[in-house]
Amino acid sequence: MFRFNSQFKIKITAFFLAILAFILVSCGEKPNFKNVDITGSKAFAGQFSLLDSQGKTKTLADYQGKLVVLFFGYTHCPDVCPITLQEMQTVMVAMGPLADRVQVIFVSLDPQRDTPELMAQYPAAFDPRFIGLRPESESALTQLTKDFKIYFNRVPGHNPQSYTIDHTAGSYVFDTDGRLRLYIKHGQGPDPIAHDLKQLLL
Repeated sequence: MFRFNSQFKIKITAFFLAILAFILVSCGEKPNFKNVDITGSKAFAGQFSLLDSQGKTKTLADYQGKLVVLFFGYTHCPDVCPITLQEMQTVMVAMGPLADRVQVIFVSLDPQRDTPELMAQYPAAFDPRFIGLRPESESALTQLTKDFKIYFNRVPGHNPQSYTIDHTAGSYVFDTDGRLRLYIKHGQGPDPIAHDLKQLLL
């Protein structure tokens, strides 16, 4: 009958303990997101260049160290946009002190009507920490929506200024290192969003 000596037993035990520790650590590193994990995806842009209400160019680098939640909409939106911003307002409350490490950015799909003044006022009405950014031209808007796979379509109204815009209702989340991590689904309520943002910060 073959027997292991004590030194071999110690080595083999140490080996399996090391393997177990590696598995536990590896499992612990992967967050359990409620939303769509798009980490490492090459299908979406990893950057943006937009104008703030003062006409200054802002990029992802300006928010280094914060989670960035990027939502596309327009100030005349009758339903999806205010609902999403209200939802994010509730998320910020649920985040507690961690909310100061989150930057919500409302990106205009309607630069014709969304003036710099409106973009300064509209998102901040939901939370003073929310900001509005807009593309500098129609061509920049077209490129931006292409980069982020955002659908939008102007629907004519009773006059040229009363149109509405059908658009993608989800949001994107960049982590504190500027990496695109999540696609947030619309209409799920604030709890799954707060859960995922905390996972990225803790």
